[in-house]
Amino acid sequence: MKQQKLLGFTLLLATLGIGILIGTIVNTGVQAGRQNSNVAPDAAPLTIPPATPIANEFTRLTKRVEPSVVYIESDYLARPSKTTRRGEPNEDEDTPNQQDPSDAFRRFFGGPEPHSFRTEGSGTGFIVDKNGYLITNQHVVENADRIKVRLMGDEIEYRARIVGIDSETDLAVLKIDVKHPLVPVQMGNSDSVQVGDWVIAIGSPFGLQATVTAGIVSAERTSRDLPGARQFQDFLQTDAAINPGNSGGPLLNTRGEVIGVNTMIATRSGSYEGIGFALPANAAVKVYNDIIRQGKVVRGSIGVRWSPGVSQKDTLEAFGIDHGVLVEDVAPSGPAGKAGMKPDDIIVAMNDHPVKDGEELVKKVADMPIGTPATFTVDRNGKRLDLKMAVAERAMVWRGEAQFSESRPAPTPARSINPSKFGITIMRLSEKERQELAIDDKSGVKVVSVDPGSFAEDIGLHEGDAILSVNRQSVTSPDEVMKVQTTFKPGQAVALRIARLPAGHRGQPQRTYLAGRLPAD
Repeated sequence: MKQQKLLGFTLLLATLGIGILIGTIVNTGVQAGRQNSNVAPDAAPLTIPPATPIANEFTRLTKRVEPSVVYIESDYLARPSKTTRRGEPNEDEDTPNQQDPSDAFRRFFGGPEPHSFRTEGSGTGFIVDKNGYLITNQHVVENADRIKVRLMGDEIEYRARIVGIDSETDLAVLKIDVKHPLVPVQMGNSDSVQVGDWVIAIGSPFGLQATVTAGIVSAERTSRDLPGARQFQDFLQTDAAINPGNSGGPLLNTRGEVIGVNTMIATRSGSYEGIGFALPANAAVKVYNDIIRQGKVVRGSIGVRWSPGVSQKDTLEAFGIDHGVLVEDVAPSGPAGKAGMKPDDIIVAMNDHPVKDGEELVKKVADMPIGTPATFTVDRNGKRLDLKMAVAERAMVWRGEAQFSESRPAPTPARSINPSKFGITIMRLSEKERQELAIDDKSGVKVVSVDPGSFAEDIGLHEGDAILSVNRQSVTSPDEVMKVQTTFKPGQAVALRIARLPAGHRGQPQRTYLAGRLPAD
């Protein structure tokens, strides 16, 4: 009986097991059938066609010009900003009274904030010579302790030096040393630009490299049209999207020629609102040529002061004169002063050609070679006089003026850092320091100091850190670190394993890797 009961119980369990198995199989099949059923039987599946690029003029010229556009990073120790004085009399015929540019415009690359920590900014530039010369805006690199340049598609950061800067046009010429010839842009003639022409801007807005935007030339503006523009800044206005980081980048025509340098935007938000401004290429070419030849831009001057605006026009009209420049002051040692020009004289002609206004006078005189003789016709109390003089260098005529701002040579750095080195001072670890950092073996050297602007600072190495290894190679003494450094090449990736005490020396020592690429020479 017991055997029969046991056999019956076993058969029951087997039957239940087979039933469960069959039910699972059937249920799985039903679900699979449901999944395989066509949810939308009347819908045709979509197909992806073969990749066929649609070529047009914009894509072709972008591919051609992009290798010539560079990404620029500059950093500096922030210094307290100086207060800008407003409403003061203009300094000379080259510097009419202006409003603070921050009232209506924002430069793409802001100045340093009044803090003591290191600040970084970015911008754009473009190569104009195969040997590594490039153009950007002065405000992109102004006050920088170091400037890093990255070519499109190249992970190596090249250290750049400033060849020269020109505050009057907000331009700077930089130089990078690369082992191979670079591809320069093709400069165009900005005098041929017309309102309505298609244009393309290439740059790095918000640090996003190789960003391309398109639009048209929406207007041409003179410095008198734009609050904050300097005397020698006339602009091409464009609606191509331009944002912070585009500064110093090229504005191109449909032939791929650079017809402007992106410099300013009109904005209430600080970002693109449909109005951007580019310095015409012809002005940029003149500044560049002067800088590479002389280290600075040399402009002519006759040494007179005047005030722009409607008030002067109304004054001249009251005198019965429809054009000219009302002289407010004369530099005694300048050409005009030596020739007998006086305040309240009205300059009406230069070399027998009428002078429309002060803007025209300034630009004509500034472009004349130093020492060029010229005859200026003035109206003095209703009588016409011809005064002969030779154009002098503007910087010399107005030297010593407190507010004089002019092109100047590149600043000489206080010291240079060998880019193939880490930029640290190191020493052996004491036994107490090894215990604090929980270093059981003989590896490790102590970081005593980190040079500002060095590779070590870039990757985040701090004073008091202990370097345990370099690219997995254990180091036990300063000599070993120095020896390892000599094997690295510019642009090579380097990883340091370090030991670091937590903030306040509370908690367990940390182990981590700090890595980066050594800058190029």
